[in-house]
Amino acid sequence: MTDALAQTASTDKEAVAELAAARDRVAKEIGKRIVGQQKVIDHLMISLFSAGHSLFVGVPGLAKTMLISTLAEVLDMDFKRVQFTPDLMPADITGTEILVQDQSTGQRDFKFVKGPIFTNILLADEINRTPPKTQAALLQSMQEYAVTAGGNTHNLPRPYLVFATQNPIEQEGTYPLPEAELDRFMFFIGVDYPNAEEERDIVVATTGAFEPTVEKVLGPEQIIRLQQLVRRVPAAPEVIKYAVKLTRASRPKEPDAPDFVKEYVSWGAGPRASQFLILGGKARAVLNGRFAVNADDVRQLARPVLRHRIITNFHAEVSSIKSPDIVDKLLEHVKP
Repeated sequence: MTDALAQTASTDKEAVAELAAARDRVAKEIGKRIVGQQKVIDHLMISLFSAGHSLFVGVPGLAKTMLISTLAEVLDMDFKRVQFTPDLMPADITGTEILVQDQSTGQRDFKFVKGPIFTNILLADEINRTPPKTQAALLQSMQEYAVTAGGNTHNLPRPYLVFATQNPIEQEGTYPLPEAELDRFMFFIGVDYPNAEEERDIVVATTGAFEPTVEKVLGPEQIIRLQQLVRRVPAAPEVIKYAVKLTRASRPKEPDAPDFVKEYVSWGAGPRASQFLILGGKARAVLNGRFAVNADDVRQLARPVLRHRIITNFHAEVSSIKSPDIVDKLLEHVKP
């Protein structure tokens, strides 16, 4: 090993320890306000350090919005929250051009006024309450980290993350997210009810006079550096092959697709699923103190990565089979 490679390996080893310590500090601060939901917080951390956007889905009152706003408060980064409503327009998110006049010369010109999308962390609250036209305002930003308006492209600040919330039970006045937008979310994170002990702790914590304050932990430069570290984590060819095999098995038109996929699935997951399985696996490995991703990392992330990318058909609906059920069957069928 050359001196340069040895120095890089040593630096990365130190960075792994730094990332694990940063995870613990962030989790500790979040824990001052959020009771339980450990798996949700773990996936949020993976999403953060993978530079991936996430969709949080759960019934009202499960602290989805509080979790994301608390994370933004813990991180020393700019944060904007947009409440998505039926009358929200694309320009309300991206910004708009206005005509301004120079007082000294009298010359008029258009000036772009940036919208709330120009931030580090954007909380799209109840994203499915706005029409698809407005939802689509996020598409370019989530993929290209830029906004085009008036023929000009404006780059977004980095890091840039979209965390969206959605209520799965109240469907009146909502609009389903287009598949193209769903595919841009790295994770579909289901937020479940707390257990009895956690719920008692929540009641105690939220009905008293004490309001916990959180401390700043990480800034933008540190986040970017740790995201770059995740990218450098090696993935063995066998692990990549497993992730691709798992994704391709979800497509009913693939010759080797399982019978249950051909029977119950209309459309399977695209290449982004394979990418996110590996990238998320790398982040999970580093967050657990390992500098190599393995097949178990891929397996553990299969549900949040694949469930919103698998579209079931009428036969599945009649049989009460949902996309998470398909993912579970795929994990049984496809072996590393």
